[in-house]
Amino acid sequence: MSTDTAKLTRHQRLERNVTLLGVFAFLAVIVGGIVEITPLFWIDNTIEKVKGVRPYTPLEQAGRDIYVREGCYLCHSQMIRPFRDEVERYGHYSLAAESMYDHPFQWGSKRTGPDLARVGGRYSDEWHVQHLSAPRNLVPESVMPGYAFLAKNELKAGDMSAELATLAKVGVPYTKEQIEKANDDLKLQADPNGSASDLQKRYPKAQVRDYDGQPGHLTEMDALVAYLQVLGTMVDVDSAAAEEALAQEKGR
Repeated sequence: MSTDTAKLTRHQRLERNVTLLGVFAFLAVIVGGIVEITPLFWIDNTIEKVKGVRPYTPLEQAGRDIYVREGCYLCHSQMIRPFRDEVERYGHYSLAAESMYDHPFQWGSKRTGPDLARVGGRYSDEWHVQHLSAPRNLVPESVMPGYAFLAKNELKAGDMSAELATLAKVGVPYTKEQIEKANDDLKLQADPNGSASDLQKRYPKAQVRDYDGQPGHLTEMDALVAYLQVLGTMVDVDSAAAEEALAQEKGR
Protein backbone atom coordinates (compact mmCIF):
# COMPACT_ATOMS: atom_id res chain seq x y z
CA MET A 1 0.00 0.00 0.00
CA SER A 2 1.43 3.40 -0.98
CA THR A 3 1.92 6.22 1.48
CA ASP A 4 -0.82 8.33 -0.14
CA THR A 5 -3.28 5.44 -0.01
CA ALA A 6 -2.49 4.81 3.66
CA LYS A 7 -3.12 8.50 4.50
CA LEU A 8 -6.41 8.43 2.61
CA THR A 9 -7.50 5.31 4.47
CA ARG A 10 -6.73 6.87 7.86
CA HIS A 11 -8.60 10.03 6.85
CA GLN A 12 -11.65 8.03 5.78
CA ARG A 13 -11.57 6.17 9.08
CA LEU A 14 -11.54 9.50 10.92
CA GLU A 15 -14.45 10.91 8.91
CA ARG A 16 -16.59 7.80 9.46
CA ASN A 17 -16.05 7.71 13.22
CA VAL A 18 -18.32 10.43 14.64
CA THR A 19 -16.79 10.31 18.12
CA LEU A 20 -13.21 10.51 16.86
CA LEU A 21 -14.08 13.30 14.40
CA GLY A 22 -15.77 15.25 17.20
CA VAL A 23 -12.70 14.93 19.45
CA PHE A 24 -10.31 16.14 16.75
CA ALA A 25 -12.64 19.01 15.76
CA PHE A 26 -12.83 20.09 19.42
CA LEU A 27 -9.04 20.01 19.71
CA ALA A 28 -8.70 22.07 16.53
CA VAL A 29 -11.07 24.72 17.93
CA ILE A 30 -9.20 24.80 21.26
CA VAL A 31 -5.81 25.24 19.60
CA GLY A 32 -7.15 27.92 17.26
CA GLY A 33 -8.78 29.76 20.14
CA ILE A 34 -5.58 29.74 22.19
CA VAL A 35 -3.57 31.08 19.25
CA GLU A 36 -6.08 33.88 18.59
CA ILE A 37 -7.04 34.88 22.14
CA THR A 38 -3.88 34.42 24.24
CA PRO A 39 -1.94 37.35 22.67
CA LEU A 40 -4.72 39.75 23.73
CA PHE A 41 -3.76 39.26 27.39
CA TRP A 42 -0.28 40.68 26.75
CA ILE A 43 -1.22 43.91 24.98
CA ASP A 44 -2.57 47.05 26.63
CA ASN A 45 -5.03 47.95 23.91
CA THR A 46 -6.29 46.24 20.78
CA ILE A 47 -7.00 49.62 19.18
CA GLU A 48 -4.13 51.88 18.17
CA LYS A 49 -4.86 55.39 19.43
CA VAL A 50 -5.04 58.14 16.82
CA LYS A 51 -4.36 61.81 17.49
CA GLY A 52 -7.49 63.95 17.60
CA VAL A 53 -10.03 61.37 18.78
CA ARG A 54 -11.91 62.69 21.80
CA PRO A 55 -15.12 61.82 23.67
CA TYR A 56 -18.31 63.47 22.43
CA THR A 57 -19.43 66.74 23.97
CA PRO A 58 -22.65 66.54 26.00
CA LEU A 59 -24.64 68.04 23.09
CA GLU A 60 -23.08 65.64 20.57
CA GLN A 61 -23.74 62.72 22.90
CA ALA A 62 -27.36 63.82 23.32
CA GLY A 63 -27.64 63.98 19.52
CA ARG A 64 -26.18 60.50 19.27
CA ASP A 65 -28.81 59.26 21.72
CA ILE A 66 -31.51 60.71 19.44
CA TYR A 67 -29.82 59.11 16.40
CA VAL A 68 -30.04 55.73 18.14
CA ARG A 69 -33.57 56.39 19.43
CA GLU A 70 -34.87 57.14 15.93
CA GLY A 71 -33.22 54.03 14.48
CA CYS A 72 -31.02 55.92 12.01
CA TYR A 73 -28.47 53.10 12.19
CA LEU A 74 -30.98 50.78 10.51
CA CYS A 75 -30.55 52.59 7.18
CA HIS A 76 -27.16 54.31 7.53
CA SER A 77 -23.80 52.74 8.30
CA GLN A 78 -20.82 54.47 9.86
CA MET A 79 -18.00 52.32 8.57
CA ILE A 80 -16.20 52.98 5.30
CA ARG A 81 -14.44 49.83 4.16
CA PRO A 82 -10.95 50.03 2.56
CA PHE A 83 -12.23 49.43 -0.97
CA ARG A 84 -11.69 51.80 -3.85
CA ASP A 85 -15.38 52.34 -4.64
CA GLU A 86 -16.18 53.17 -0.99
CA VAL A 87 -13.19 55.45 -0.46
CA GLU A 88 -13.92 57.38 -3.66
CA ARG A 89 -17.54 57.88 -2.65
CA TYR A 90 -17.38 58.41 1.10
CA GLY A 91 -13.78 59.38 1.87
CA HIS A 92 -10.89 57.78 3.74
CA TYR A 93 -11.69 54.36 5.15
CA SER A 94 -12.76 54.26 8.78
CA LEU A 95 -10.16 53.85 11.52
CA ALA A 96 -10.95 51.65 14.51
CA ALA A 97 -9.97 54.44 16.90
CA GLU A 98 -12.69 56.71 15.52
CA SER A 99 -15.40 54.62 17.15
CA MET A 100 -13.50 53.55 20.25
CA TYR A 101 -15.72 55.70 22.50
CA ASP A 102 -19.02 54.64 20.89
CA HIS A 103 -21.27 52.57 23.17
CA PRO A 104 -22.68 50.89 21.19
CA PHE A 105 -20.84 51.47 17.91
CA GLN A 106 -22.90 52.55 14.88
CA TRP A 107 -21.13 50.59 12.13
CA GLY A 108 -24.47 49.33 10.82
CA SER A 109 -25.16 46.49 8.42
CA LYS A 110 -27.39 48.09 5.80
CA ARG A 111 -27.19 51.11 3.50
CA THR A 112 -30.62 52.21 2.43
CA GLY A 113 -29.05 55.64 2.69
CA PRO A 114 -25.38 56.66 2.35
CA ASP A 115 -22.65 55.94 4.88
CA LEU A 116 -22.33 58.76 7.42
CA ALA A 117 -18.88 58.06 8.85
CA ARG A 118 -17.49 61.30 7.31
CA VAL A 119 -20.60 63.37 6.85
CA GLY A 120 -19.38 66.02 9.30
CA GLY A 121 -18.70 69.35 7.55
CA ARG A 122 -19.81 68.02 4.18
CA TYR A 123 -23.09 69.96 4.33
CA SER A 124 -24.19 73.10 6.15
CA ASP A 125 -26.33 73.07 9.28
CA GLU A 126 -29.18 74.52 7.20
CA TRP A 127 -28.91 71.65 4.73
CA HIS A 128 -29.17 69.07 7.52
CA VAL A 129 -32.19 70.82 9.08
CA GLN A 130 -34.00 70.96 5.73
CA HIS A 131 -33.05 67.40 4.84
CA LEU A 132 -34.21 66.03 8.18
CA SER A 133 -37.43 68.06 8.01
CA ALA A 134 -38.38 67.23 4.41
CA PRO A 135 -35.89 64.80 2.82
CA ARG A 136 -37.42 64.75 -0.67
CA ASN A 137 -37.16 68.54 -1.02
CA LEU A 138 -33.40 68.06 -1.32
CA VAL A 139 -33.12 64.44 -2.45
CA PRO A 140 -36.17 63.55 -4.57
CA GLU A 141 -35.42 59.81 -4.60
CA SER A 142 -35.02 59.61 -0.81
CA VAL A 143 -37.19 57.13 1.11
CA MET A 144 -36.24 58.58 4.50
CA PRO A 145 -39.13 59.67 6.73
CA GLY A 146 -39.30 63.27 7.83
CA TYR A 147 -38.11 64.40 11.25
CA ALA A 148 -39.47 67.94 11.32
CA PHE A 149 -40.74 67.33 14.85
CA LEU A 150 -37.15 67.41 16.13
CA ALA A 151 -37.05 71.17 15.55
CA LYS A 152 -40.16 71.56 17.69
CA ASN A 153 -39.15 69.23 20.50
CA GLU A 154 -37.31 70.86 23.37
CA LEU A 155 -34.16 68.91 24.14
CA LYS A 156 -34.76 67.01 27.37
CA ALA A 157 -31.51 65.13 27.70
CA GLY A 158 -31.85 64.53 31.41
CA ASP A 159 -28.79 64.70 33.65
CA MET A 160 -25.84 64.63 31.24
CA SER A 161 -23.42 64.51 34.17
CA ALA A 162 -24.87 61.14 35.13
CA GLU A 163 -24.69 59.90 31.54
CA LEU A 164 -21.06 60.96 31.14
CA ALA A 165 -20.20 59.41 34.49
CA THR A 166 -21.75 56.14 33.31
CA LEU A 167 -19.79 56.25 30.06
CA ALA A 168 -16.63 56.93 32.05
CA LYS A 169 -17.19 53.67 33.92
CA VAL A 170 -17.06 51.73 30.65
CA GLY A 171 -13.85 53.36 29.49
CA VAL A 172 -14.68 56.72 27.92
CA PRO A 173 -12.04 59.09 29.36
CA TYR A 174 -14.28 61.90 30.61
CA THR A 175 -12.52 64.02 33.23
CA LYS A 176 -14.03 65.06 36.53
CA GLU A 177 -14.38 68.62 35.19
CA GLN A 178 -16.16 67.45 32.03
CA ILE A 179 -18.62 65.43 34.08
CA GLU A 180 -19.30 68.25 36.53
CA LYS A 181 -19.89 70.81 33.76
CA ALA A 182 -21.80 68.50 31.41
CA ASN A 183 -25.22 70.14 31.81
CA ASP A 184 -23.77 73.63 31.36
CA ASP A 185 -21.72 72.52 28.34
CA LEU A 186 -24.85 71.04 26.78
CA LYS A 187 -26.44 74.50 26.67
CA LEU A 188 -23.19 76.32 25.93
CA GLN A 189 -22.49 74.53 22.66
CA ALA A 190 -25.84 75.52 21.13
CA ASP A 191 -25.59 79.13 22.30
CA PRO A 192 -24.25 81.36 19.48
CA ASN A 193 -23.11 83.83 22.14
CA GLY A 194 -21.33 81.16 24.19
CA SER A 195 -17.59 80.90 24.73
CA ALA A 196 -16.08 78.52 22.20
CA SER A 197 -12.64 78.74 23.80
CA ASP A 198 -14.02 77.63 27.16
CA LEU A 199 -15.68 74.56 25.64
CA GLN A 200 -12.66 73.76 23.45
CA LYS A 201 -10.44 73.55 26.54
CA ARG A 202 -12.45 70.49 27.49
CA TYR A 203 -13.31 69.29 23.98
CA PRO A 204 -10.78 70.28 21.29
CA LYS A 205 -12.31 71.49 18.00
CA ALA A 206 -15.82 71.59 19.47
CA GLN A 207 -17.99 74.13 17.64
CA VAL A 208 -20.26 76.56 19.48
CA ARG A 209 -23.21 77.84 17.43
CA ASP A 210 -26.94 77.64 16.92
CA TYR A 211 -27.42 74.50 14.83
CA ASP A 212 -31.12 74.53 13.96
CA GLY A 213 -31.66 78.20 13.10
CA GLN A 214 -33.67 78.93 16.24
CA PRO A 215 -31.44 80.96 18.57
CA GLY A 216 -32.58 80.78 22.16
CA HIS A 217 -34.31 77.42 21.73
CA LEU A 218 -32.40 74.26 22.54
CA THR A 219 -34.07 71.53 20.51
CA GLU A 220 -33.52 67.90 19.58
CA MET A 221 -32.64 69.15 16.10
CA ASP A 222 -29.73 71.13 17.59
CA ALA A 223 -28.38 67.99 19.21
CA LEU A 224 -28.77 65.69 16.20
CA VAL A 225 -27.16 68.16 13.77
CA ALA A 226 -24.30 68.75 16.22
CA TYR A 227 -23.70 65.00 16.26
CA LEU A 228 -23.84 64.63 12.49
CA GLN A 229 -21.47 67.56 12.03
CA VAL A 230 -18.76 65.98 14.19
CA LEU A 231 -18.75 62.59 12.45
CA GLY A 232 -15.41 61.99 10.78
CA THR A 233 -13.95 65.39 11.68
CA MET A 234 -11.87 64.55 14.74
CA VAL A 235 -9.00 62.88 12.89
CA ASP A 236 -6.80 64.35 10.18
CA VAL A 237 -6.97 61.18 8.09
CA ASP A 238 -4.32 62.35 5.63
CA SER A 239 -1.78 62.84 8.43
CA ALA A 240 -2.84 59.56 10.04
CA ALA A 241 -2.37 57.74 6.74
CA ALA A 242 1.09 59.32 6.30
CA GLU A 243 2.12 58.27 9.82
CA GLU A 244 0.83 54.75 9.19
CA ALA A 245 2.79 54.52 5.94
CA LEU A 246 5.93 55.78 7.68
CA ALA A 247 5.54 53.23 10.49
CA GLN A 248 5.14 50.44 7.96
CA GLU A 249 8.23 51.62 6.08
CA LYS A 250 10.29 51.60 9.28
CA GLY A 251 9.03 48.12 10.10
CA ARG A 252 10.42 46.65 6.88
